[in-house]
Amino acid sequence: MGVENRALHLLLPDGLAASAVADTLAAEIPIVSHRAHTIERVFWDTFDGRLHRAGLVLVEAAGRLALSDAATAVERVGETHKRAGARLLAEDLPAGPLRSALIAVIEMRAVTPIARVRSRQLPLNVLDDLGKIVVRLRVEEPVAVVADGRVALAPRLHLDGVRGYDREFDTLRALLDTSLGLREAPRAVADDAVEATGGIVGGSSSKLRIELDAGERADVAAAAILRRLLDVIELNLPGTLAATDSEFLHDLRVAVRRTRALQRELQGVFAQEPLTVFRGHFKELQRITGPTRDLDVQLLEFDALAAGLPAGAAGDAEPLRRLLSDHLVVERRSMERALRSAGTRAVLDEWSSFIAELTDSGDGAGLDAARPVAQLAGARISTVYRRMVKMGAAIDDASPAEALHDLRKKGKELRYLLEFFSSVYPEDVVKPMVSALKGLQDVLGTFQDREVQADLLRSFGDEIAALEGGPAALMAMGVLVARLDEEQAAARQRVAERFAGFAAKTQRTLVDQTFG
Repeated sequence: MGVENRALHLLLPDGLAASAVADTLAAEIPIVSHRAHTIERVFWDTFDGRLHRAGLVLVEAAGRLALSDAATAVERVGETHKRAGARLLAEDLPAGPLRSALIAVIEMRAVTPIARVRSRQLPLNVLDDLGKIVVRLRVEEPVAVVADGRVALAPRLHLDGVRGYDREFDTLRALLDTSLGLREAPRAVADDAVEATGGIVGGSSSKLRIELDAGERADVAAAAILRRLLDVIELNLPGTLAATDSEFLHDLRVAVRRTRALQRELQGVFAQEPLTVFRGHFKELQRITGPTRDLDVQLLEFDALAAGLPAGAAGDAEPLRRLLSDHLVVERRSMERALRSAGTRAVLDEWSSFIAELTDSGDGAGLDAARPVAQLAGARISTVYRRMVKMGAAIDDASPAEALHDLRKKGKELRYLLEFFSSVYPEDVVKPMVSALKGLQDVLGTFQDREVQADLLRSFGDEIAALEGGPAALMAMGVLVARLDEEQAAARQRVAERFAGFAAKTQRTLVDQTFG
Protein backbone atom coordinates (compact mmCIF):
# COMPACT_ATOMS: atom_id res chain seq x y z
CA MET A 1 0.00 0.00 0.00
CA GLY A 2 1.16 3.55 -0.72
CA VAL A 3 1.56 6.36 1.72
CA GLU A 4 -1.55 8.42 2.34
CA ASN A 5 -1.41 12.18 1.74
CA ARG A 6 1.67 12.11 -0.47
CA ALA A 7 1.90 15.66 -1.77
CA LEU A 8 3.79 17.76 -4.26
CA HIS A 9 3.59 21.46 -5.10
CA LEU A 10 4.65 22.63 -8.57
CA LEU A 11 5.09 26.13 -9.96
CA LEU A 12 3.22 27.02 -13.13
CA PRO A 13 5.09 28.85 -15.91
CA ASP A 14 4.37 32.56 -16.21
CA GLY A 15 1.16 33.26 -18.09
CA LEU A 16 -0.22 29.72 -17.84
CA ALA A 17 -3.81 29.97 -16.59
CA ALA A 18 -5.69 27.35 -14.58
CA SER A 19 -7.96 26.57 -17.51
CA ALA A 20 -4.95 25.91 -19.75
CA VAL A 21 -3.59 23.42 -17.23
CA ALA A 22 -6.93 21.62 -17.18
CA ASP A 23 -7.10 21.52 -21.00
CA THR A 24 -3.55 20.18 -21.30
CA LEU A 25 -4.18 17.42 -18.78
CA ALA A 26 -7.56 16.51 -20.27
CA ALA A 27 -5.87 15.86 -23.59
CA GLU A 28 -3.55 13.32 -21.95
CA ILE A 29 -5.43 11.60 -19.10
CA PRO A 30 -8.99 11.23 -17.76
CA ILE A 31 -9.76 14.10 -15.38
CA VAL A 32 -12.84 15.63 -13.82
CA SER A 33 -12.81 19.40 -13.38
CA HIS A 34 -14.83 20.99 -10.59
CA ARG A 35 -16.06 24.54 -10.17
CA ALA A 36 -13.38 27.07 -9.33
CA HIS A 37 -13.75 28.86 -6.03
CA THR A 38 -11.96 31.50 -3.98
CA ILE A 39 -10.59 30.99 -0.48
CA GLU A 40 -8.96 33.44 1.88
CA ARG A 41 -6.40 32.31 4.45
CA VAL A 42 -4.53 34.10 7.19
CA PHE A 43 -1.18 32.59 8.18
CA TRP A 44 0.09 33.01 11.75
CA ASP A 45 3.47 32.56 13.38
CA THR A 46 5.57 33.87 16.24
CA PHE A 47 7.87 36.86 15.77
CA ASP A 48 10.88 34.54 15.72
CA GLY A 49 9.25 32.00 13.39
CA ARG A 50 8.99 29.04 15.75
CA LEU A 51 6.30 27.30 13.70
CA HIS A 52 8.23 27.86 10.48
CA ARG A 53 11.36 26.43 12.08
CA ALA A 54 9.39 23.36 13.17
CA GLY A 55 8.09 22.80 9.63
CA LEU A 56 4.55 23.79 10.60
CA VAL A 57 2.03 26.37 9.47
CA LEU A 58 -0.94 27.80 11.40
CA VAL A 59 -3.76 28.75 9.05
CA GLU A 60 -7.03 30.51 9.70
CA ALA A 61 -9.72 30.02 7.06
CA ALA A 62 -13.51 30.11 7.15
CA GLY A 63 -13.62 30.43 10.93
CA ARG A 64 -11.29 27.49 11.47
CA LEU A 65 -7.77 27.48 12.87
CA ALA A 66 -5.58 24.57 11.80
CA LEU A 67 -2.00 23.49 12.41
CA SER A 68 -0.58 21.73 9.36
CA ASP A 69 2.68 20.40 7.97
CA ALA A 70 4.21 23.17 5.88
CA ALA A 71 5.61 20.81 3.24
CA THR A 72 2.47 18.77 2.59
CA ALA A 73 -0.28 21.09 3.89
CA VAL A 74 -1.69 18.04 5.68
CA GLU A 75 -3.62 19.12 8.75
CA ARG A 76 -2.42 17.79 12.10
CA VAL A 77 -5.06 19.34 14.29
CA GLY A 78 -7.63 22.11 14.03
CA GLU A 79 -10.75 23.57 15.52
CA THR A 80 -13.37 26.25 14.99
CA HIS A 81 -11.97 29.56 16.18
CA LYS A 82 -13.29 33.08 16.48
CA ARG A 83 -10.43 35.53 16.25
CA ALA A 84 -10.11 37.65 19.38
CA GLY A 85 -7.58 40.17 18.08
CA ALA A 86 -4.31 40.68 16.29
CA ARG A 87 -2.39 38.25 18.50
CA LEU A 88 -3.04 34.85 19.98
CA LEU A 89 -1.41 33.02 22.87
CA ALA A 90 -1.82 29.27 23.10
CA GLU A 91 -3.43 29.77 26.51
CA ASP A 92 -6.18 31.83 24.81
CA LEU A 93 -7.44 28.66 23.14
CA PRO A 94 -9.70 26.21 24.94
CA ALA A 95 -8.02 23.12 26.37
CA GLY A 96 -7.65 20.54 23.65
CA PRO A 97 -5.35 19.08 20.98
CA LEU A 98 -4.71 22.38 19.13
CA ARG A 99 -3.74 24.23 22.29
CA SER A 100 -1.45 21.39 23.39
CA ALA A 101 0.20 21.14 19.97
CA LEU A 102 0.85 24.89 19.88
CA ILE A 103 2.23 25.11 23.41
CA ALA A 104 4.73 22.38 22.56
CA VAL A 105 6.21 24.60 19.84
CA ILE A 106 5.58 28.27 20.66
CA GLU A 107 5.60 28.02 24.50
CA MET A 108 4.98 31.52 25.90
CA ARG A 109 5.21 33.32 22.57
CA ALA A 110 2.22 34.86 20.81
CA VAL A 111 1.35 34.19 17.20
CA THR A 112 0.35 37.11 15.00
CA PRO A 113 -0.81 37.28 11.38
CA ILE A 114 2.19 37.19 9.04
CA ALA A 115 0.36 37.01 5.71
CA ARG A 116 -3.14 37.09 4.20
CA VAL A 117 -3.60 35.20 0.93
CA ARG A 118 -6.64 35.09 -1.35
CA SER A 119 -6.54 32.27 -3.87
CA ARG A 120 -8.64 31.19 -6.79
CA GLN A 121 -8.53 27.40 -6.82
CA LEU A 122 -9.62 24.95 -9.49
CA PRO A 123 -9.95 21.36 -8.19
CA LEU A 124 -9.22 18.54 -10.62
CA ASN A 125 -9.49 14.79 -10.04
CA VAL A 126 -7.41 12.30 -12.03
CA LEU A 127 -9.31 9.06 -12.73
CA ASP A 128 -8.30 5.53 -13.63
CA ASP A 129 -10.01 3.32 -16.18
CA LEU A 130 -12.69 2.40 -13.63
CA GLY A 131 -13.47 6.03 -12.83
CA LYS A 132 -11.80 5.94 -9.41
CA ILE A 133 -9.91 8.99 -8.16
CA VAL A 134 -6.19 8.20 -8.11
CA VAL A 135 -4.71 11.71 -7.65
CA ARG A 136 -6.30 14.98 -6.54
CA LEU A 137 -5.08 18.20 -8.13
CA ARG A 138 -5.61 21.87 -7.32
CA VAL A 139 -4.56 24.73 -9.55
CA GLU A 140 -4.00 27.77 -7.33
CA GLU A 141 -3.72 31.41 -8.39
CA PRO A 142 -2.80 33.26 -5.18
CA VAL A 143 -2.47 36.94 -4.32
CA ALA A 144 -1.14 38.45 -1.11
CA VAL A 145 -3.61 40.89 0.43
CA VAL A 146 -2.02 44.03 1.83
CA ALA A 147 -3.40 47.29 3.20
CA ASP A 148 -3.07 49.17 -0.08
CA GLY A 149 -3.99 46.40 -2.50
CA ARG A 150 -2.80 43.01 -3.66
CA VAL A 151 0.45 41.44 -4.79
CA ALA A 152 0.23 38.59 -7.31
CA LEU A 153 2.14 35.45 -6.29
CA ALA A 154 3.43 32.60 -8.41
CA PRO A 155 0.57 30.26 -9.42
CA ARG A 156 1.05 26.60 -8.65
CA LEU A 157 -0.35 23.13 -9.06
CA HIS A 158 -0.85 20.95 -6.00
CA LEU A 159 -0.79 17.17 -6.26
CA ASP A 160 -2.33 15.18 -3.41
CA GLY A 161 -1.82 11.43 -3.54
CA VAL A 162 -4.42 8.81 -2.70
CA ARG A 163 -3.52 5.75 -0.65
CA GLY A 164 -2.68 2.78 -2.83
CA TYR A 165 -2.00 4.79 -6.00
CA ASP A 166 1.66 5.69 -5.77
CA ARG A 167 2.38 4.47 -9.32
CA GLU A 168 -0.31 6.75 -10.74
CA PHE A 169 1.10 9.64 -8.72
CA ASP A 170 4.58 9.08 -10.15
CA THR A 171 3.23 8.68 -13.70
CA LEU A 172 1.35 11.97 -13.44
CA ARG A 173 4.43 13.72 -12.07
CA ALA A 174 6.46 12.55 -15.07
CA LEU A 175 3.70 13.66 -17.45
CA LEU A 176 3.59 17.13 -15.92
CA ASP A 177 7.33 17.44 -16.31
CA THR A 178 7.16 16.39 -19.95
CA SER A 179 4.05 18.26 -21.10
CA LEU A 180 4.20 21.42 -18.99
CA GLY A 181 7.78 21.57 -17.72
CA LEU A 182 6.65 22.16 -14.17
CA ARG A 183 9.25 22.40 -11.42
CA GLU A 184 8.76 21.87 -7.71
CA ALA A 185 7.90 24.98 -5.72
CA PRO A 186 10.88 25.84 -3.50
CA ARG A 187 8.66 27.04 -0.65
CA ALA A 188 5.09 27.44 0.55
CA VAL A 189 2.60 30.07 -0.58
CA ALA A 190 2.78 31.69 2.87
CA ASP A 191 6.53 32.27 2.49
CA ASP A 192 6.00 33.87 -0.92
CA ALA A 193 3.37 36.16 0.59
CA VAL A 194 5.58 37.15 3.52
CA GLU A 195 8.47 38.09 1.22
CA ALA A 196 6.24 39.87 -1.30
CA THR A 197 4.80 42.09 1.42
CA GLY A 198 8.17 43.02 2.93
CA GLY A 199 8.27 40.54 5.80
CA ILE A 200 11.09 38.23 6.85
CA VAL A 201 10.58 34.59 5.86
CA GLY A 202 11.12 32.44 8.93
CA GLY A 203 10.75 35.33 11.38
CA SER A 204 13.22 37.64 13.05
CA SER A 205 15.98 36.16 15.18
CA SER A 206 17.54 37.78 18.24
CA LYS A 207 20.61 35.52 18.05
CA LEU A 208 24.03 37.11 17.77
CA ARG A 209 25.62 35.19 14.85
CA ILE A 210 28.65 37.38 14.15
CA GLU A 211 31.52 36.02 12.06
CA LEU A 212 34.82 37.67 12.95
CA ASP A 213 38.36 37.32 11.67
CA ALA A 214 40.97 36.58 14.32
CA GLY A 215 43.33 39.23 13.01
CA GLU A 216 40.91 42.10 12.54
CA ARG A 217 41.10 45.19 14.70
CA ALA A 218 39.35 44.99 18.03
CA ASP A 219 37.41 48.22 17.40
CA VAL A 220 36.05 46.85 14.10
CA ALA A 221 34.98 43.61 15.79
CA ALA A 222 33.43 45.47 18.72
CA ALA A 223 31.49 47.73 16.37
CA ALA A 224 30.09 44.73 14.47
CA ILE A 225 28.91 43.06 17.68
CA LEU A 226 27.47 46.24 19.17
CA ARG A 227 25.65 47.07 15.94
CA ARG A 228 23.99 43.66 15.94
CA LEU A 229 23.02 44.03 19.61
CA LEU A 230 21.53 47.46 18.94
CA ASP A 231 19.58 45.97 16.03
CA VAL A 232 18.17 43.35 18.42
CA ILE A 233 17.15 46.06 20.89
CA GLU A 234 15.40 48.04 18.16
CA LEU A 235 13.86 44.88 16.74
CA ASN A 236 12.27 43.94 20.06
CA LEU A 237 11.29 47.42 21.26
CA PRO A 238 7.92 47.63 19.39
CA GLY A 239 6.80 44.21 20.66
CA THR A 240 7.90 45.14 24.17
CA LEU A 241 5.86 48.35 24.09
CA ALA A 242 2.86 46.55 22.61
CA ALA A 243 3.10 43.76 25.22
CA THR A 244 2.71 41.24 22.39
CA ASP A 245 4.37 38.58 24.51
CA SER A 246 6.92 38.38 27.31
CA GLU A 247 9.80 37.25 25.08
CA PHE A 248 10.18 40.66 23.44
CA LEU A 249 11.16 42.20 26.77
CA HIS A 250 13.35 39.19 27.60
CA ASP A 251 15.28 39.45 24.32
CA LEU A 252 15.59 43.22 24.66
CA ARG A 253 17.02 42.87 28.16
CA VAL A 254 19.48 40.18 27.05
CA ALA A 255 20.74 42.49 24.29
CA VAL A 256 21.13 45.32 26.81
CA ARG A 257 23.05 43.02 29.19
CA ARG A 258 25.31 41.83 26.41
CA THR A 259 25.96 45.43 25.38
CA ARG A 260 26.92 46.32 28.93
CA ALA A 261 29.20 43.28 29.10
CA LEU A 262 31.07 44.30 25.95
CA GLN A 263 31.32 47.91 27.15
CA ARG A 264 32.94 46.60 30.32
CA GLU A 265 35.12 43.79 28.96
CA LEU A 266 36.50 45.70 25.97
CA GLN A 267 36.49 49.16 27.51
CA GLY A 268 40.06 49.79 26.30
CA VAL A 269 38.72 49.93 22.74
CA PHE A 270 36.58 53.02 23.39
CA ALA A 271 37.12 56.65 24.28
CA GLN A 272 36.61 56.60 28.04
CA GLU A 273 34.55 59.73 28.63
CA PRO A 274 31.64 58.93 26.29
CA LEU A 275 31.84 55.27 27.25
CA THR A 276 31.29 56.13 30.91
CA VAL A 277 28.17 58.10 29.98
CA PHE A 278 26.79 55.31 27.80
CA ARG A 279 27.46 52.68 30.45
CA GLY A 280 25.30 54.71 32.82
CA HIS A 281 22.52 54.95 30.25
CA PHE A 282 22.48 51.22 29.55
CA LYS A 283 22.54 50.45 33.25
CA GLU A 284 19.41 52.58 33.53
CA LEU A 285 17.79 50.69 30.64
CA GLN A 286 18.45 47.49 32.57
CA ARG A 287 16.97 48.97 35.73
CA ILE A 288 13.74 50.32 34.26
CA THR A 289 12.91 47.01 32.57
CA GLY A 290 13.73 44.80 35.58
CA PRO A 291 10.52 44.92 37.67
CA THR A 292 8.31 44.13 34.67
CA ARG A 293 10.47 41.17 33.72
CA ASP A 294 10.47 39.84 37.30
CA LEU A 295 6.66 39.93 37.36
CA ASP A 296 6.47 38.37 33.90
CA VAL A 297 8.55 35.43 35.11
CA GLN A 298 6.51 35.10 38.28
CA LEU A 299 3.27 34.87 36.32
CA LEU A 300 4.72 32.60 33.63
CA GLU A 301 5.76 30.11 36.31
CA PHE A 302 2.76 30.61 38.58
CA ASP A 303 0.71 27.62 37.43
CA ALA A 304 3.65 25.24 37.79
CA LEU A 305 4.40 26.62 41.24
CA ALA A 306 0.77 26.58 42.37
CA ALA A 307 0.41 22.97 41.19
CA GLY A 308 2.26 21.99 44.37
CA LEU A 309 -0.53 23.29 46.61
CA PRO A 310 -2.82 20.77 48.32
CA ALA A 311 -5.81 19.89 46.18
CA GLY A 312 -8.26 21.72 48.42
CA ALA A 313 -6.17 24.89 48.42
CA ALA A 314 -5.66 25.18 44.66
CA GLY A 315 -7.97 28.20 44.40
CA ASP A 316 -6.56 29.98 47.45
CA ALA A 317 -3.65 31.37 45.43
CA GLU A 318 -5.88 33.18 42.91
CA PRO A 319 -5.89 36.49 44.87
CA LEU A 320 -2.10 36.36 44.70
CA ARG A 321 -2.16 35.81 40.95
CA ARG A 322 -4.52 38.78 40.54
CA LEU A 323 -2.30 40.94 42.72
CA LEU A 324 0.76 40.01 40.66
CA SER A 325 -1.16 40.89 37.48
CA ASP A 326 -2.20 44.25 38.95
CA HIS A 327 1.38 45.07 39.88
CA LEU A 328 2.49 44.02 36.40
CA VAL A 329 0.10 46.54 34.85
CA VAL A 330 1.53 49.33 37.02
CA GLU A 331 5.16 48.40 36.41
CA ARG A 332 4.59 47.96 32.69
CA ARG A 333 3.07 51.42 32.38
CA SER A 334 6.07 52.92 34.14
CA MET A 335 8.46 50.97 31.93
CA GLU A 336 6.63 51.93 28.75
CA ARG A 337 6.72 55.62 29.64
CA ALA A 338 10.47 55.38 30.15
CA LEU A 339 11.06 53.41 26.93
CA ARG A 340 8.88 55.77 24.88
CA SER A 341 10.59 58.85 26.26
CA ALA A 342 12.64 61.22 24.17
CA GLY A 343 15.56 60.48 26.47
CA THR A 344 15.60 56.77 25.65
CA ARG A 345 15.28 57.49 21.94
CA ALA A 346 18.19 59.94 22.15
CA VAL A 347 20.37 57.39 23.97
CA LEU A 348 19.80 54.72 21.31
CA ASP A 349 20.37 57.18 18.46
CA GLU A 350 23.54 58.60 20.03
CA TRP A 351 24.81 55.09 20.75
CA SER A 352 24.23 54.19 17.09
CA SER A 353 26.31 57.19 16.04
CA PHE A 354 29.02 56.32 18.55
CA ILE A 355 29.27 52.77 17.14
CA ALA A 356 29.50 54.12 13.58
CA GLU A 357 32.29 56.51 14.54
CA LEU A 358 34.37 53.61 15.88
CA THR A 359 35.03 52.44 12.34
CA ASP A 360 34.09 55.41 10.11
CA SER A 361 37.12 57.36 11.25
CA GLY A 362 39.44 54.41 10.71
CA ASP A 363 41.12 55.37 13.96
CA GLY A 364 40.20 53.71 17.25
CA ALA A 365 39.72 56.00 20.20
CA GLY A 366 41.07 53.61 22.83
CA LEU A 367 44.49 52.12 23.47
CA ASP A 368 43.27 48.62 22.56
CA ALA A 369 41.44 49.65 19.38
CA ALA A 370 44.10 48.43 16.95
CA ARG A 371 44.92 45.16 18.73
CA PRO A 372 43.94 41.94 16.95
CA VAL A 373 40.58 40.91 18.32
CA ALA A 374 41.63 37.31 19.06
CA GLN A 375 44.49 38.57 21.19
CA LEU A 376 42.39 41.03 23.18
CA ALA A 377 39.37 38.72 23.56
CA GLY A 378 41.57 35.77 24.50
CA ALA A 379 43.18 37.77 27.29
CA ARG A 380 39.78 38.76 28.66
CA ILE A 381 38.35 35.23 28.42
CA SER A 382 41.37 33.80 30.22
CA THR A 383 41.23 36.47 32.93
CA VAL A 384 37.50 36.09 33.57
CA TYR A 385 37.76 32.30 33.60
CA ARG A 386 40.59 32.33 36.16
CA ARG A 387 38.64 34.82 38.25
CA MET A 388 35.61 32.52 38.20
CA VAL A 389 37.71 29.54 39.26
CA LYS A 390 39.09 31.52 42.19
CA MET A 391 35.65 32.79 43.22
CA GLY A 392 34.05 29.36 42.97
CA ALA A 393 36.83 27.64 44.92
CA ALA A 394 36.26 30.05 47.82
CA ILE A 395 32.55 29.14 48.13
CA ASP A 396 31.58 26.65 50.82
CA ASP A 397 28.47 25.84 52.82
CA ALA A 398 28.97 28.90 55.00
CA SER A 399 29.29 31.36 52.09
CA PRO A 400 26.53 33.97 51.83
CA ALA A 401 24.10 33.91 48.91
CA GLU A 402 25.82 37.00 47.49
CA ALA A 403 28.93 34.93 46.78
CA LEU A 404 26.91 32.65 44.49
CA HIS A 405 25.19 35.64 42.88
CA ASP A 406 28.57 37.23 42.15
CA LEU A 407 29.79 33.96 40.63
CA ARG A 408 26.74 33.92 38.40
CA LYS A 409 27.37 37.50 37.25
CA LYS A 410 30.96 36.66 36.43
CA GLY A 411 29.73 33.57 34.58
CA LYS A 412 27.47 35.73 32.44
CA GLU A 413 30.46 37.87 31.49
CA LEU A 414 32.37 34.76 30.43
CA ARG A 415 29.38 33.33 28.56
CA TYR A 416 28.93 36.56 26.62
CA LEU A 417 32.64 36.77 25.77
CA LEU A 418 32.54 33.21 24.42
CA GLU A 419 29.41 34.03 22.40
CA PHE A 420 30.87 37.24 21.02
CA PHE A 421 34.14 35.73 19.88
CA SER A 422 33.39 32.04 19.32
CA SER A 423 34.10 32.37 15.59
CA VAL A 424 37.80 33.16 16.16
CA TYR A 425 38.58 30.11 18.32
CA PRO A 426 38.36 26.35 17.71
CA GLU A 427 34.81 25.06 18.03
CA ASP A 428 36.00 21.89 19.78
CA VAL A 429 37.35 24.08 22.58
CA VAL A 430 34.60 26.68 22.84
CA LYS A 431 31.62 24.33 22.60
CA PRO A 432 32.52 22.06 25.56
CA MET A 433 33.53 25.10 27.59
CA VAL A 434 30.18 26.76 26.95
CA SER A 435 28.43 23.50 27.83
CA ALA A 436 30.23 23.23 31.18
CA LEU A 437 29.59 26.89 31.88
CA LYS A 438 25.92 26.53 30.99
CA GLY A 439 25.56 23.63 33.43
CA LEU A 440 26.99 25.78 36.20
CA GLN A 441 24.96 28.83 35.19
CA ASP A 442 21.73 26.84 35.19
CA VAL A 443 22.00 25.92 38.86
CA LEU A 444 23.29 29.36 39.84
CA GLY A 445 20.41 30.87 37.90
CA THR A 446 17.85 28.68 39.63
CA PHE A 447 19.42 29.58 42.99
CA GLN A 448 19.09 33.31 42.34
CA ASP A 449 15.74 33.18 40.55
CA ARG A 450 14.09 31.30 43.40
CA GLU A 451 15.42 33.85 45.86
CA VAL A 452 14.08 36.74 43.77
CA GLN A 453 10.70 35.04 43.38
CA ALA A 454 10.41 34.23 47.08
CA ASP A 455 11.38 37.77 48.11
CA LEU A 456 8.88 39.22 45.65
CA LEU A 457 6.06 37.10 47.06
CA ARG A 458 7.00 38.00 50.64
CA SER A 459 6.88 41.69 49.75
CA PHE A 460 3.17 41.32 48.92
CA GLY A 461 2.25 39.89 52.33
CA ASP A 462 0.50 42.98 53.72
CA GLU A 463 -1.40 43.60 50.49
CA ILE A 464 -2.56 39.99 50.30
CA ALA A 465 -3.75 40.00 53.91
CA ALA A 466 -5.99 42.99 53.20
CA LEU A 467 -7.76 41.36 50.24
CA GLU A 468 -10.97 39.37 50.28
CA GLY A 469 -9.89 35.80 50.83
CA GLY A 470 -6.59 37.20 52.06
CA PRO A 471 -5.97 34.86 55.02
CA ALA A 472 -6.29 31.74 52.84
CA ALA A 473 -4.21 33.36 50.11
CA LEU A 474 -1.58 34.28 52.69
CA MET A 475 -1.36 30.66 53.77
CA ALA A 476 -1.09 29.52 50.16
CA MET A 477 1.62 32.10 49.61
CA GLY A 478 3.52 30.68 52.57
CA VAL A 479 3.44 27.24 50.95
CA LEU A 480 4.66 28.68 47.65
CA VAL A 481 7.49 30.57 49.34
CA ALA A 482 8.52 27.44 51.22
CA ARG A 483 8.63 25.51 47.96
CA LEU A 484 10.78 28.23 46.36
CA ASP A 485 13.13 28.11 49.35
CA GLU A 486 13.41 24.32 48.96
CA GLU A 487 14.21 24.62 45.27
CA GLN A 488 16.82 27.26 46.03
CA ALA A 489 18.45 25.01 48.62
CA ALA A 490 18.45 22.08 46.19
CA ALA A 491 20.09 24.25 43.53
CA ARG A 492 22.80 25.27 45.97
CA GLN A 493 23.59 21.63 46.65
CA ARG A 494 24.22 21.09 42.93
CA VAL A 495 26.59 24.04 42.54
CA ALA A 496 29.71 22.22 43.77
CA GLU A 497 29.22 19.33 41.34
CA ARG A 498 28.72 21.63 38.34
CA PHE A 499 31.63 23.85 39.38
CA ALA A 500 33.96 20.85 39.59
CA GLY A 501 33.43 20.09 35.91
CA PHE A 502 33.82 23.72 34.92
CA ALA A 503 37.05 24.18 36.92
CA ALA A 504 38.63 20.77 36.24
CA LYS A 505 42.37 20.72 35.63
CA THR A 506 41.94 19.60 32.03
CA GLN A 507 39.62 22.54 31.42
CA ARG A 508 42.04 25.01 33.01
CA THR A 509 44.86 23.67 30.84
CA LEU A 510 42.73 23.96 27.72
CA VAL A 511 41.83 27.57 28.54
CA ASP A 512 45.51 28.44 29.04
CA GLN A 513 46.50 26.80 25.77
CA THR A 514 43.69 28.36 23.72
CA PHE A 515 43.25 31.84 25.15
CA GLY A 516 46.70 32.52 26.63
